[in-house]
Amino acid sequence: MDYDFVVLGGGSAGYAGARTAAALGLRTAVIDGSEELGGLCILRGCMPSKTVLESGNRYRSARRASEFGLRVEASGVDMGAIRERKRRMVGEFAAYRRSQLESGRFELIRGYGTFLDPHRIGVRLWAGGECEVRARTVLIATGSVVQWPSVPGLDPTTCWTSDDALEADHLPGSVAVLGGGAVALEFAHYFEALGSRVTVIQRSGHPLSDLDPRIGGAVREAFVKRGIAVHCGTRLVRIEAGAEGKRVVFEEGGAEGVLEAEVVLQALGREPAVRGLGLEAAGVALDRGGVACGPTRQTSMPHIFAAGDVCGAEEIVHVAVLHGESAARNARRLLAGNGEGLESAEVRPRLFAVFSDPEVAVAGLDARAATAAGVDFVEASYPFDDHGKSLVMAEGEGYVQLLAERCGGRLLGGVAVGPHASELIHEVVVALRAGMTAAGLAGVPHYHPTLSEIWTYPAEELAESEAAH
Repeated sequence: MDYDFVVLGGGSAGYAGARTAAALGLRTAVIDGSEELGGLCILRGCMPSKTVLESGNRYRSARRASEFGLRVEASGVDMGAIRERKRRMVGEFAAYRRSQLESGRFELIRGYGTFLDPHRIGVRLWAGGECEVRARTVLIATGSVVQWPSVPGLDPTTCWTSDDALEADHLPGSVAVLGGGAVALEFAHYFEALGSRVTVIQRSGHPLSDLDPRIGGAVREAFVKRGIAVHCGTRLVRIEAGAEGKRVVFEEGGAEGVLEAEVVLQALGREPAVRGLGLEAAGVALDRGGVACGPTRQTSMPHIFAAGDVCGAEEIVHVAVLHGESAARNARRLLAGNGEGLESAEVRPRLFAVFSDPEVAVAGLDARAATAAGVDFVEASYPFDDHGKSLVMAEGEGYVQLLAERCGGRLLGGVAVGPHASELIHEVVVALRAGMTAAGLAGVPHYHPTLSEIWTYPAEELAESEAAH
């Protein structure tokens, strides 16, 4: 079987690439060896996690009802019902993706693909047997898998992953969350919201270690107020059986710490799914465990592209989709052979969100990234605990922050830690895409009282600072 464009993996990046290639007239095939079609986001990532998080959010609101003069009894959690709602939602999303993959616009081959050489892929078919596919161009979009660091007792038989948490049929009395990234913080929030005793154990000095320390510090402070213990700057020593079920032994500040918990949730990150792809036979190089590729999405073999989590850089769905689409367009240009230049698939501005409570969102540069880039910037912040609408909502944790060029006032980025941060940040995204200055954003009308008008305060401060100079 010969194709112009073959995609390994039918998740968000892979489907986006296949759909785009087929629309451009390329003879396209998708090879997917997953037991269930849909990809990580739909089956075990974005959508199921946000579905159960919504249950946690609603229950936490019920627990806080007395703050608003309401008598509501938050009398219990039905984990089976939460799971069934999640399964129903995921089933609907997955069925739609399956219909897209089986639409006939391209060929869907159910099986595991392995490179035999740069243009040949052997496929071990789900239905039995094998076949060989020849590809003029290829998109690698196989996603990621859970990473298991080498720590005694840390393995799938002793610890939950996010997959297990999503399928939980009972509420643990206590949960030890290992890690301080998005998944760790979201599930720490989820289980505490439902009533579990939660402890976070983080290796770095603050949660969300890739971001400006102030961001993780604000989340940690809010978590501690909720009763979530947060240990930072730790080293895991071992996981073993304990009085409540599991015992986590770790080092913190030169001393040994011991934590007893019913469940240990391993949320220490994911790694690119490259095992078994035969990348050596294809001549495809790796970079820090992921497929190395440049802004055109080309790997070390120019006719082989990569997109999504398999690249290891940004495990974010909208980025994966845009990269998959760009790879397909560049493959078409490459096959045309007319010397047309390839497009760059860099996605700007950077956008990141965590659906904990408080939520976290960043667009463009935060202070840490701006400093690392050597940018001469100014910043201004405003807290939610001095903002009318958030006070009405009893959601005073966190702050918003804007960064701008010191000379000229052009906006560089924004940070929101607090209520509905994942929604609020999109105002900054639009401002960044439009090349607005702080003064320009300050001049945009905002209805009162709304959460979004909080952006006007740091914008006005930066604008006044610019005018003074």
